[in-house]
Amino acid sequence: MDNTLQLETMKTRIESMEKEHHVKILKLLHSDPNVKINENKSGCYVNLSFLPREITEKVQSYLDYVHDQENMLHMAESEKETYVKTFFEEDAPQSSHLNSGLSTGV
Repeated sequence: MDNTLQLETMKTRIESMEKEHHVKILKLLHSDPNVKINENKSGCYVNLSFLPREITEKVQSYLDYVHDQENMLHMAESEKETYVKTFFEEDAPQSSHLNSGLSTGV
C-alpha cells in the first residue's frame, strides 16, 4: 500500500476511536524520543509523515488489535442475542403452554 494512503487510513482510524485509545496511541508515540508531539488546548498533534517506521508499525499493530477485539466483542454480543432469543424469548410461550396441560390432582 502506498505510504501516503496508509498514513491517511491510519489517521482516519485513529480519529474515529475513543479517548482511551487515543491515550494509548499517544503513549506509543511518546515512547520514542524522536517523535515530535505538538500540544495545545485543543489536544495533541503529530505529523504522521515524520514517524519512524518502528513507531508506525507499533501504531498499526495497535489499530489492528483494537479492530480484532471489537470484532470479537460484536460476535460475542451477536451470539448472546441469539441465545437470548432461542432460550428465553421463544421458550416463554412454550412453557406456559406446557404448564396448561398439567393437572394438580386436587
